[in-house]
Amino acid sequence: MLEDIKRTLLKTFGWVFTVLPIGVRFAVVALVVAVVCLLLGWRACGIVALAAASFCAYFFRDPHREVAFAEDEIACPADGTVLSIQTEEDPNSVVVRIFLSIFDVHIQRATVSGKVGDIFYHPGTFLFANNPRANQNERNLIQIFQDGKNDRFAHVEQITGAIARRIECWVRPGEEVKAGDHIGLVRFGSQVAVYLPKDKVRVLVREGQKVQGGLTVLALWK
Repeated sequence: MLEDIKRTLLKTFGWVFTVLPIGVRFAVVALVVAVVCLLLGWRACGIVALAAASFCAYFFRDPHREVAFAEDEIACPADGTVLSIQTEEDPNSVVVRIFLSIFDVHIQRATVSGKVGDIFYHPGTFLFANNPRANQNERNLIQIFQDGKNDRFAHVEQITGAIARRIECWVRPGEEVKAGDHIGLVRFGSQVAVYLPKDKVRVLVREGQKVQGGLTVLALWK
């Protein structure tokens, strides 16, 4: 019985031990504000601050995921819901767009094992991340090529939302990455787009599907 209780607690609250350092900082600040408010008798403000502290910790969680992807598999780079799968400006590429709600894990992960190419930052608007025109929001495109093959790419684009205003990129051009490795973070509600060579992949996910970064197989090389 004790083992069952322990497993239940770990399953429910285990995420607490995976919070990123930046999340800890935000949570501590909110917690201090909560304590001050409660000591001053501002109960409502204190409760709101406590809720904010809990949310900050939960938002910046980083669950351990270590999956070995096969050479023909393309890993999903983010948690969320698939918004669209379609050809956009480039007729030779298919774009998979994933919406991340504020309750999804916001870590972005490498799609394939290989090398980071160029990284392109674009300023833009701050529409809601599930808006069809969110591709004009502030964004950061990370090129990733599998094993140095220019025709095998699975680029990841980090896109802000109406609330998210900060993109963090944790890799540099020329850096070697493994499928599932951390490559960045967008703070609070965002979108992630994956650019794939249209004629070289078979997309496995579908629109409306819930996916998980570093766990879901997004597509297969043909």
